[in-house]
Amino acid sequence: MFDKLRPQLISILERGNEAEVKLQEICNLLKENVPYYDWVGFYFKNGDKRELKLGPYAGQPTDHTIIPFGKGICGQVAESDQNFVVPDVEAQDNYIACSLTVKSEIVVPLFLNGKNIGQIDIDSNTADPFTEADERFLEFVNEEVSKIL
Repeated sequence: MFDKLRPQLISILERGNEAEVKLQEICNLLKENVPYYDWVGFYFKNGDKRELKLGPYAGQPTDHTIIPFGKGICGQVAESDQNFVVPDVEAQDNYIACSLTVKSEIVVPLFLNGKNIGQIDIDSNTADPFTEADERFLEFVNEEVSKIL
């Protein structure tokens, strides 16, 4: 499945659209083509503030448009610079619930010139669906996205 999505992703990034439009198309592509990706979004560092700001996303609207560093899974990834896979959100103490239907989450940091500038965040209504293949694919997504930022 991911092998099929890679060329589609490259195609989106090579189009002449603005970065924001490309990011939205990527969110849509992933949500529509990976059955257990129920919410897909990008968060970016909000200027010089120690917080993340919601960028393009696909899925249910969220109240979490600003997330302080350290808070929730996204806020922890902003500080750790490490992928974070949560097989069961109910087992996480520092979890911010976006929806009662979310059962698991994966967050992968996005680096530009070696600096963590944001992340891709995926929520799933399926318990424990994420594998190493998801991590590698999302790292690929972020590496390609960083080229247009």
